[in-house]
Amino acid sequence: MEDPNKKVRNLLEQLIESGKEIGLQVAAYLDGQLVIDVCAGVADPATGRTVEKDTLFAAASCTKGITATCIHILADRKAIDYDLPIANIWPEFAAHGKDQITIRHALTHQAGIPQMPDNVTPEMMCDWDAMCTAIADLPPLWEAGKKTGYHALTFGWILGEVVRRADGRPISVFLQDEICKPLGIKDLYLGIPDEVEDRVANTSAAPPPPDAPVPPPDLLFLRAIPLVILMSGFANRPDTRRASIPAGLGIMTAQALARHYAALAQGGELDGTRILSPESIGIATQLQTEAYDEVVGPIPGYPQPVRKALGYWLGGPRTPADSYHAAMGDKSTTFGHPGAGGMIAFADPEQRFSFAFLKNYSPPMGASGPDSAYTVAQSVRTVLGLSE
Repeated sequence: MEDPNKKVRNLLEQLIESGKEIGLQVAAYLDGQLVIDVCAGVADPATGRTVEKDTLFAAASCTKGITATCIHILADRKAIDYDLPIANIWPEFAAHGKDQITIRHALTHQAGIPQMPDNVTPEMMCDWDAMCTAIADLPPLWEAGKKTGYHALTFGWILGEVVRRADGRPISVFLQDEICKPLGIKDLYLGIPDEVEDRVANTSAAPPPPDAPVPPPDLLFLRAIPLVILMSGFANRPDTRRASIPAGLGIMTAQALARHYAALAQGGELDGTRILSPESIGIATQLQTEAYDEVVGPIPGYPQPVRKALGYWLGGPRTPADSYHAAMGDKSTTFGHPGAGGMIAFADPEQRFSFAFLKNYSPPMGASGPDSAYTVAQSVRTVLGLSE
């Protein structure tokens, strides 16, 4: 039988040759075994450095799935409760009437504080205490639980500080101690060590079309991800790469990300090591809301509704052009998280399958046709004999 990796690699090379992508990395686990681990393209167009299996990618919001798992480990150990008001362990967070916002609200983007602090800069985002102080002082834009709106960046500091207050360790350390080391995961970081800098892929994005409408300055999306961040080469900066930014700048390989989900796809255990109970995974992956998203709803190319569980997004019937869900497939039991530019990672417990797709180029917003993640995920399922 032909090596399934060869077929997937050929597809990646076609995507590169077509000009649709620059650098790609894909990994998949089935029944706890690494069955797909391929890459193609260029990690740094300026130097011609190629993508290798150990190339690290800025995984954008795929990082949120990792952050969610950290929270679920604490809940599994009864260190926190999802309905605990965050201010109970972080008193400063109660400012401006936020005393009733719970961990559940934060996980489901219903906390009402998607907006970043007005004076935020990339440098400030590298200062954990400064960001937590500023976010704790934000006024909510809606009453917790009444609406949902993607907390694109604040998600990470809110939940990361919950980890620190409940456990005592920074989330970057908690991740290494409680997920990476037990599962034998290398190359998954919230803040890279200096020695891996030369393995990180540089990211780039297509410019907006000339006829693209100018977004209104009060657009909530641009308060959640301010232009000072979007225009800063955020993921290519040495300082932000070394910072802990748990909503949007985990740096990792596809194999590392897929291995994390491989444990979850098998009820929380991999190679004899358990990080979560099956019961906790069941709770964490129940649908919480699929209401209209106030932040991403007005943006072309984003899906509605977003099926949100506790920190993870869920699969379900979608169209191939729905780049943020389609790759996960039709089953609502599949869960994971997408990342900007068309990245995604997920677990499919029904088939004990996990998948991660990382890349370093964002196509034009609203680009037509099936996105690369969907195309590659379908190819992987086909070569492995799996259903969607």
